[in-house]
Amino acid sequence: MSMTADKPGEIKPAIPAKSLIPFEHRVERAAGDFRRGVPVLIRGREGENGLTVAAETVNDPTLKELVSRYGAPSVILTHARASTLKIRLYTADVVSIPLGQHARAADIRAIADPATDLDHPLKGPFEAARGPLPASAAAATRLAKLAGLLPAAVLFPIPRNMRETLLKEGLGEVSTSDIARFEDSAGQTLALVVRASVPLQGAEEAELVAFRPANGGQEHYAVLIGSKGAAALAPPGPVLMRLHSECFTGDLLGSLKCDCGDQLRGAVQAIAKAGGGVLLYLAQEGRGIGLMNKLRAYRLQDEGFDTMQANQRLGFAADERLYDIAARMLRLLGYSKVKLMTNNPDKMRALEAAGIEVTMRVPHSFPDNVHNRDYLRVKAEKGGHLL
Repeated sequence: MSMTADKPGEIKPAIPAKSLIPFEHRVERAAGDFRRGVPVLIRGREGENGLTVAAETVNDPTLKELVSRYGAPSVILTHARASTLKIRLYTADVVSIPLGQHARAADIRAIADPATDLDHPLKGPFEAARGPLPASAAAATRLAKLAGLLPAAVLFPIPRNMRETLLKEGLGEVSTSDIARFEDSAGQTLALVVRASVPLQGAEEAELVAFRPANGGQEHYAVLIGSKGAAALAPPGPVLMRLHSECFTGDLLGSLKCDCGDQLRGAVQAIAKAGGGVLLYLAQEGRGIGLMNKLRAYRLQDEGFDTMQANQRLGFAADERLYDIAARMLRLLGYSKVKLMTNNPDKMRALEAAGIEVTMRVPHSFPDNVHNRDYLRVKAEKGGHLL
């Protein structure tokens, strides 16, 4: 560590300049603070600052202290969640609902979480702000998504002259542009870390390859199936490939609510039978919303909403997955052309947009059951899946 002299006879550690901290690290810290219920300072353009805390994790002592310092806040919701609450959409991307001085953390969570709507049925009516919102408002909901939380936040407007005071108190700071480019950095900085032979049931000649992004995000994996050097695996392809998003409930527990487990194990066997290929296993649970929120979506499905309605009621898009990560993995393995095992045309279009040539679609479906029949029907009717 470098040292600086403060006065004769005294040596103090030098404080690293903020510009030396990679933006990915700032976002990772901010996301961690959100998960802990700690406020984060979001810096926008032209000196606009917003002090924000996640709606899902804020507690009453923190809320009371912030209100005493900065006045009544607003709760920021995505359009999808606002529409569920019958809130008019006057502003782009997100809406801002002014809260009173005596707002409680439980009330805020009830506004943000549709899985508890039946427990708190008499919410509203809400009047959304009509004027332009600061850039920190939409950035706060994006940060909540990155933290694996419900996409909702509590926002306090902060005078420009308060920024230095907050930083001296130890609060983390992140800019709106940091948050906006964080997800792109995962695909751009993904690196191959290690590979090893791992015999699988139904595919004994298999190699597991692990990838990690430099932004501190989740690791992703590839399974290369087939003899090393086999023509079926020879880059640049086209190689038989299955793009699979992780599903804890289906892949590991054998849940009957989806077809993910069948697709995963079926893909391993089919690729082995075809002579070789690649299975990409992406850490994008629940179409990118995470396991906690997927379980909330399951609860909403028990109330009568279909899988896509449930995601949207939670405040998410129907599909939050990122496919540039898959394209980067393929390129690191040497492939630029694939024969894609899928029933989802969107996956084909997304890979093409990310620079991977999809030479053909290989159908990949399995029999339904009484528990996933409606789920598969919705994927076909609303998601365009070719079942």
